[in-house]
Amino acid sequence: MNHRTCSCLAVVFSLAAARLTAEDKLDFERTTPVPAGQAIPLQDFFRPPLFSHPILNSSGTHFLAQVDVGNDKTALLVCDLAKLKLSVINGYKNEDVDWFSWLDDRHVLTSLITEKRYAKGLYVNDAFSVRDVYPVELFSAASLVGVPTKAPMKPLIWIYHNAYDEGKNLGVLQIDAWKRLGSNSDALPGSQQDQAALDEITLYGTRAKVLNSFADLPRKCRPIEYLADKDGELAFAITVEDGVFSLYRYTRKDWVKTSLDLDQFYPLAVGDKPNELIVIGPRQDGVPRALQRLDAATGQLGELLLQDKAYDITSALFYRQPASRTIVGVKYDRTTLQTTWLNEQYATVQKMLNAQFPGRVVSILGSDQGESRFFFSTFSDRQPVTYYSLDLKAKTVGLIKSSAPWIDPERMQPTMVLKTKTRDGHLLECFLTLPTGATKDNPPPVVVLSHGGPHSRDTWGYDGEVQFLASRGYAVLQTNYRGSTGYDWMFPAADNWDFRKMHEDVTDAAKALGKAGLIDSKRMAIMGTSFGGYLAMCGAAFEPDLYRCAITIAGVFDWTQMIKEKKSTQYENAAYGIFLRNLGDPRTHRAEFDAISPLRHVDQIKIPVFVAHGKDDEVADVEESRALLTELEKYHVPHDALLVAGEGHGMSHAKNQIELYGRIAAFLDQYLMHAK
Repeated sequence: MNHRTCSCLAVVFSLAAARLTAEDKLDFERTTPVPAGQAIPLQDFFRPPLFSHPILNSSGTHFLAQVDVGNDKTALLVCDLAKLKLSVINGYKNEDVDWFSWLDDRHVLTSLITEKRYAKGLYVNDAFSVRDVYPVELFSAASLVGVPTKAPMKPLIWIYHNAYDEGKNLGVLQIDAWKRLGSNSDALPGSQQDQAALDEITLYGTRAKVLNSFADLPRKCRPIEYLADKDGELAFAITVEDGVFSLYRYTRKDWVKTSLDLDQFYPLAVGDKPNELIVIGPRQDGVPRALQRLDAATGQLGELLLQDKAYDITSALFYRQPASRTIVGVKYDRTTLQTTWLNEQYATVQKMLNAQFPGRVVSILGSDQGESRFFFSTFSDRQPVTYYSLDLKAKTVGLIKSSAPWIDPERMQPTMVLKTKTRDGHLLECFLTLPTGATKDNPPPVVVLSHGGPHSRDTWGYDGEVQFLASRGYAVLQTNYRGSTGYDWMFPAADNWDFRKMHEDVTDAAKALGKAGLIDSKRMAIMGTSFGGYLAMCGAAFEPDLYRCAITIAGVFDWTQMIKEKKSTQYENAAYGIFLRNLGDPRTHRAEFDAISPLRHVDQIKIPVFVAHGKDDEVADVEESRALLTELEKYHVPHDALLVAGEGHGMSHAKNQIELYGRIAAFLDQYLMHAK
């Protein structure tokens, strides 16, 4: 196969960045790697990708993607695959693209946000006319539920936080995407609006032109997800009440609660037939859970779609054939991204591309309706995601662009896959990345890096945070502890919420690595974000002699306090009921909560601690970190802190993320690299 390169992309990015003001601009102009003899700048590991989340239109002629336009802002990129012509649309100085979706072959529904967190509204773009952009809903927080194939300009949206009525959940509405709203200044309550706009807000709670409102769910049911069928019509709702999940089926007139036990069968997608779901099947002793078809109207299980020999498929992406919209492929995470095709033609294309790109993971992202032109990506542990087009008839592959062309794969470090045994005898997966020059005679210091969640996982692939640490001379150990997705079948169900055992899994993996002689066991640090930040403080408090320092970002340290905070928002947020059901009530289980809360054990911490948090975090309140800092001060524990205004759960602004990792690098240099 022949490769052809799309060289105009850098020009597009330069032009896009040029329309933003020079002040506050980060140094993101360079799109090539620094020279081989020069240290890789910190920002290269944490810059926004050139573009991401690409999706094809239904005819397969163009793809959309989120594009970095400089100054830490994102817009939409549209690419004509036949001509490899690129254009930037919907780029504004003060807004970012949050999500987007094709409506028809030409029009795009886009959600814009300000300050990385606040809803600006929903806009429609003409992808072939850069300046044709207009609002269809303003200021409410909304998500897309479905795009009806018979009426694509009449999408279904879920307004889950209404801007005009104290954040009320409006449920699902079908809106007219042809209806252009007036200027933003006319949109807020109290401004001079015409009577029609006021009447519409009173009736539906939104300025959008509402074509259809659907029946309300029972009052106490809190929706967490709505599902559309393969034709884009409203089909199901998943709700939660007191931590218990339920499934409702939409009958075109009303919602009907199903008898499905979502602790046993959890929906991952809507199937190909009416009332059909693809579910993760029930637990079976010693066997990973399978994907199965299920009739939601009768509760009867159908065809077993897929079962992995070593992993539960508890989350998956489903690939639909562009013409029929039937499911022909399943993508899920095991050691790395795995694609299983249920269609021989796609399996053949996958095999051909795998041979073309040995050592990389190849993911088919879409095709035209004739299935002759495909759009796909590749990545490896050293290579960031790179996008290509495939012309099956001409047998040519066209390179579109790497998402991070400033990264030289030859200077990145390979990631090894290891197995570690838990203290109760189970084998879990770990990833180890060693820095340049690491040998048994020259063992490097190691950062034990725990993922968040806890119900997520690390996979093999390029990771900017890992490669940054490796470039600074540190080995990086990532452990998929129990509770990580894919491992439910190995453990009792209660272990999914046993935080102390999760900490022990990380501890056991770190100790095993130390004994293997691949790293300097006397120079170990622990680090993580969110639940990973909690595990970092567990390591500091409960293993006081194992690590030399700890780094926690947006962590939780007192689960009693966390549940207390969530109780105040229990009618808008499902977290309180879920925590109470799975962790218990701290009023009656005080000892158990104390045992899993490192804030109660700061007196045991002997090592320096770095604490980072966004001051506007709505997931884990910044008061968690402030309370930790108070305790560290009380017990004279050396510490440093970075609490940032305008940031939520983690650092969304590039300048803050770069400052964070610069501070982390200095902290590790002082307390780990040169520790004696």
